Amino acid sequence: MKSDMYSKHAEKYDAAVQNNIYNAHLERPSLQAMLGDLTGCHILDLGCGTGVYAEYLFDQGAKKVTCVDYSQDMIDLVTKKLGAEFGHRMTAYAQDITIGLPSESSNSLDVIICPLVLHYIKDLTPLFAEVNRVLKLGGYMVFSTHHPFADFECSLSGNYFEQERVTETWDTVGEPVEVTFYRRSLTDIMAAITASGLAVTQLTEGKADEKAKTISAETYEHLSKNPNFLFVKCQKFA
Repeated sequence: MKSDMYSKHAEKYDAAVQNNIYNAHLERPSLQAMLGDLTGCHILDLGCGTGVYAEYLFDQGAKKVTCVDYSQDMIDLVTKKLGAEFGHRMTAYAQDITIGLPSESSNSLDVIICPLVLHYIKDLTPLFAEVNRVLKLGGYMVFSTHHPFADFECSLSGNYFEQERVTETWDTVGEPVEVTFYRRSLTDIMAAITASGLAVTQLTEGKADEKAKTISAETYEHLSKNPNFLFVKCQKFA
């Protein structure tokens, strides 16, 4: 999950995602549409980034939000931006979530939100097992990740069903930054969820907000015809 984009360029990343197409006008509205009433909920913002979602969760009535991110720079930004107003209702700490969620109690969370994080994790099965452990009965997780169809364009093996480590250069922050992630099939994603005992209750491929047209009509047109992210809701029933 290491990348200068989320550490060295944390502040530039924060500025970029406020109103760009992929984050602000595709990912966030699509994932937020999967959330129910959040009034009084204790929510885990897993891969919280710069706190854009945390602020939204508080605005929607969340009682408490726990922010976790691999990058200490991101946690510092969240604390700086939201600490004064929501500090008494917010916990924020840096941690590698591939080791699980040891700081979170079992059966303690109403909702987990995990935006664009899972493609940075090699083995999803242990993480979903931890998600199942910390969710209350009836609680749910919503997450977004790279769409397997879109990522298959990056495949070097040509085998859709083979997990691959991919390194690309992105210009999200206005300059080239190298990012490494894992490409995997839809089968692998679903298997990791169901192996944990969670049940998939909703799956969508998202929809770009029409506001994206004002930023780039060409990109909006592309996203209207090609999937880019995958959005999944999974729930704990037992």
